[in-house]
Amino acid sequence: MESTRSTSTGSTGSTGGDDGFGAGARGVVRPTDALGGTLRLVRTDDFDSLDPGNTYYAYTWNFLRLIGRTLVTFDTAPGKAGQRLVPDLAESLGESSEGGRVWTYRLRAGLRYEDGSPVTSGDVKYAIARSNYGTDVLGAGPTYFRHLLGTEYGGPWREPDIDGPVTLETPDERTLVLRLKEPFAGMDLLATMPSTTPVPRRLDTGAEYRLRPVATGPYRVVSYTRGELAVLERNPHWDPATDPVRRQRAERVEVHLGKDPHEVDRMLLAGEAHIDLAGFGVQPSTQERILADPALRANADNPLTGFTWIYCLSSRIAPFDNVHARRAVQFATDKAAMQAAYGGDVGGDIATTILPPTIDGYRAFDRYPVGGDGSGDLDAARAELVAAGMPDGFRTKIAARKDRLKEYRAAEALAAGLARVGIEAEVLDFPSGDYFDIYGGCPAYLREHGIGIIMFGWGADFPDGYGFLQQIVDGRAIKERGNQNMGELDDPEINELLDRGATSGDPAERAEIWHRIDRLTMEHAVIVPYLYPRSLLYRHPDAGNVYVTGSFGMYDYVALGAS
Repeated sequence: MESTRSTSTGSTGSTGGDDGFGAGARGVVRPTDALGGTLRLVRTDDFDSLDPGNTYYAYTWNFLRLIGRTLVTFDTAPGKAGQRLVPDLAESLGESSEGGRVWTYRLRAGLRYEDGSPVTSGDVKYAIARSNYGTDVLGAGPTYFRHLLGTEYGGPWREPDIDGPVTLETPDERTLVLRLKEPFAGMDLLATMPSTTPVPRRLDTGAEYRLRPVATGPYRVVSYTRGELAVLERNPHWDPATDPVRRQRAERVEVHLGKDPHEVDRMLLAGEAHIDLAGFGVQPSTQERILADPALRANADNPLTGFTWIYCLSSRIAPFDNVHARRAVQFATDKAAMQAAYGGDVGGDIATTILPPTIDGYRAFDRYPVGGDGSGDLDAARAELVAAGMPDGFRTKIAARKDRLKEYRAAEALAAGLARVGIEAEVLDFPSGDYFDIYGGCPAYLREHGIGIIMFGWGADFPDGYGFLQQIVDGRAIKERGNQNMGELDDPEINELLDRGATSGDPAERAEIWHRIDRLTMEHAVIVPYLYPRSLLYRHPDAGNVYVTGSFGMYDYVALGAS
């Protein structure tokens, strides 16, 4: 998931109440179960979508747990303990049968929506159907279930008279049965995804549902003005007796949207906001200020996030339909300058693999060395340009999000590095809210505008190599909208390895498969990893119950309180 999911923060999992630099990555800072106050979050742009079936940003998935509940969820605990799977809507983790081809979940009794009406298994079935098959209306979210369920169902809008995919059954109002075309060992991990949040069909407004999702969690949306402000208040029909992980610690949650990156930092330091919702950390100039001031430094954390910052080279847009052109870019990339855009070592470690060190299957290797100083191997780049038949270089365009200032500056550093070998790359800026739905994740838009390089970051949709790799390298995952396989890679060997890894119950075998896919993908040169990021996160002292969770690599928004 885009800057979405991660697997480890490097914390110990302690629940101690210490404070100071890094305390939020070690345990819980200012633990509390008291109810009161307004929790204020802030963001540079907007949510991609509050529709749980139409979102692919990590911070949105994290935030949506305040509003909606999923079949399974991650425990509310710091560090690796936050990766522990616990049943949420379901009474227990999934029951597997027929060698992993059939999975059954039974819902808890007493689940209700914000209007007091009951939650049924049919609502979960409808939610999965609309998000995985209704891509004519919703296009931003992942479609794992569609691939695994293996049916030609056209979706709830194209086929409104059909009750969803035939391989998804609801024998009664509390039971959901998934019949897969092939065994899949990680179904409980998939069941944590927002697309299993129930949606009542009678209240579904299609594309407009993102403005007013119906709550099953502890908070409900009372107002939402795109790009300005979202306000949540307590859901009176949420029953804590049915919820193993959530609490209501704030009376009200405000998300202030559309702020300049430096204004976000100012609001945090001034106490006008408690937490930056995006979870990417403060800007480099603010990093320097925080690290130089002991009082500010005591309120900061610097976890390894579990993401990899990457950019993609579209293999179906000239000149990147030539592998040597792609390899020339790999060698000419000035990763040191791109790292500097994120604040140097505090911003992360230079990356050479697609898988980050926090995922099983990661092994250090470097297919395209860029020199001991990380600035690029220009002789190797020029040799690849000769092999491509373009010794003098070529022109292309780079898509980046300017409201993500560090990403945009990294794109500028990339362009400057490529120019040294005659590759002229114009940096274009796009808003992050619609980046994947309309621009960077829309192959037709990229082709129409000749955009060959697309900046983004990636983390596991769930903590496993399949959850990290499938959406960005599987040729069957390429979509017209909300596409994450931006290199448009479709290698039968990689696709087959993904299927084999998905069915394997042997962790060592799975890890070996994920490593093999990493190496094969780097041979194609459609993805350039440049940073294993660290975020310098700032938590205002008025925020309570603050910790970095291993399931998202950022603060756990479900746990937060405010004085």
